[in-house]
Amino acid sequence: MKLGYFLGCSVALAFALTAIAQAPAQGPGQGGQRPAMGQGGQRPQGGGFGGGMGQGGQRPQGQAGQGGQRQGGGQRNGGSPFGAGGFGGGGRIEPLPEGFVPSETTIFNSQYPAVNPKTREAIYKVNAPGAQKVTITQEGKVYNMEKASDGRWTVKTDPLVVGFHYYSYNVDGNTFFDPGTEAYFGGNFEQSGIEIPEDEKEAAYYHFDKNVPHGQVRRCDYWSEINGVPRVCHVYTPAEYETHPEKRYPVLLLLHGWGEDENGWTNQGKTNYIMDNLIAAGKAVPMIIVMDCGDLKTNSYFKKPGEGGRGGNVNDIFVNELLPFIDANFRTLPGRENRAMAGLSRGGMQTWSTVTSNLDKFSWIGSFSGLSVNGAIDQAFNGAFKTAKEDSSKNINHIFIGLGSEERPENAKRVADAFNEFGIKTTFFVSEGTAHEWLTWRRCLREFAPIVFNKK
Repeated sequence: MKLGYFLGCSVALAFALTAIAQAPAQGPGQGGQRPAMGQGGQRPQGGGFGGGMGQGGQRPQGQAGQGGQRQGGGQRNGGSPFGAGGFGGGGRIEPLPEGFVPSETTIFNSQYPAVNPKTREAIYKVNAPGAQKVTITQEGKVYNMEKASDGRWTVKTDPLVVGFHYYSYNVDGNTFFDPGTEAYFGGNFEQSGIEIPEDEKEAAYYHFDKNVPHGQVRRCDYWSEINGVPRVCHVYTPAEYETHPEKRYPVLLLLHGWGEDENGWTNQGKTNYIMDNLIAAGKAVPMIIVMDCGDLKTNSYFKKPGEGGRGGNVNDIFVNELLPFIDANFRTLPGRENRAMAGLSRGGMQTWSTVTSNLDKFSWIGSFSGLSVNGAIDQAFNGAFKTAKEDSSKNINHIFIGLGSEERPENAKRVADAFNEFGIKTTFFVSEGTAHEWLTWRRCLREFAPIVFNKK
């Protein structure tokens, strides 16, 4: 059977902002349009910053720092338009409208953006007394904000779909992130984010539970000869890692999508909370999760990729530098049976290309909204699956393919069925009511984690 399936490579919007550049009036928004599904609101089809493909692109000059979670408060262009006390609502503590609470993404001294968990509306408020026009774009709709006599601008949105959304303000033609929220790296620049809450029971798997043990997420710096620069990865260790010093653990390499970075799976994806809850419930094997950047770190200061040893293929960094670094610094279990790789969108494609080229090192695959299989299964990726089927030392234990119901899952289902018919066990998952967005990928991790390294 001939198959052709490609997902996660739809055209993604790239932003290039400088101190004098004018940003587009319509700001970025994550995810594609999806029907209300009882959630309220619509999202434009096929957007989102997890898209794109390739073997690891180059990060443009002026990228954000490589460290951990960032604090809000900066701006994209020269000269902040926000007045003193410019945090959401002007830094003033005042009663919120009935039913509204600060978004979980706000910084500690900000009340806005605020969300109404029942109506799924959001209120944005920012202090920009010198501005002539301020807009905000959410789910493809541009909202014109209204200016009050005190210089603060406010707008209330229509009902929004649940989940995480990127956003930025457009102030007199220039794009700024909201100083009232944490900053999130998406679309290759720092943006603000808002979380429209799901039903508490549905969302419990990715929220902090004070009644379960919690693991750690560590920032680790390592030198890459291939890239020619220091790189940063984040490493999740389960709660028991500190209390069982004799125990070793399997390793999952987990990749973000285009335009995001090594912070994405922790900040936007809430990986640590998902894993803490699954492990505490006995649903997932305790494991180490490594979250690295899927791009070559480069700008005009460094030589271009391939010159003087700098550059190369980011997949080679994962296999030849990152995993040895993890093995040398953490208590890992040896062998391919204890190595898995998964990724979202472009990171999913990087997963397929890395694993199929290194079947001696990996035996589990997770593809979240990112899959490319062309032709017959036994011919795809230079016959890697035929090799995996015939050579027990290079077999694939399990493949997971997941995506949102608004991402046209029919072709992906046919590919998953073909893998099962071919003799490679494959699980197919559809996240109902979601598109190319972080809520889809949180759900994919929730479904994938109990499968990986489970040899029962």
